[in-house]
Amino acid sequence: MHSSKPVLLGIAAFCIALIGAALYLQIVEHMLPCPLCVLQRYAFIAIAIFCLIGAAMPRGTRRISIGLATASALAGIGVAIKHLYVLANPGLSCGIDPLETGLNKIFLASWWPTLFRADGLCETPYAPILGLSIPAWSMIGFVLVGLTLVFLFFHREKTGMFGKHR
Repeated sequence: MHSSKPVLLGIAAFCIALIGAALYLQIVEHMLPCPLCVLQRYAFIAIAIFCLIGAAMPRGTRRISIGLATASALAGIGVAIKHLYVLANPGLSCGIDPLETGLNKIFLASWWPTLFRADGLCETPYAPILGLSIPAWSMIGFVLVGLTLVFLFFHREKTGMFGKHR
């Protein structure tokens, strides 16, 4: 691989597509996002933003953005694990709690409520998609993106003639 730029752009497109799928489920299928869903949306958006910034940066400085995108993927994995735990233990809830109240007071929740407002309950068992819950699919997405980013972080890009980056 000569450049990480196409991979970073691909990851950003993948994350944006997942946000689009989440909006489809919310608007068309009437699946309200819970606080943990909204936190996962923030993580996917952060990954996309850091990947786009990294793709725009010179090769030598891309590792900073790749590292921040990787940290966002790890945060997303943590939130997805918590969401899967709540689904596995129906007695637990993250419904109307300080997390929801806090998330809904962030300026983005009032600026773009369709994307960032948490109105659902985490323990709502929506119909599985291909046998997996939505948080399980989210976890798969975070893991795939995270592994790709870790590879990019430790991968050395090839340089051109005279040691300059192409």
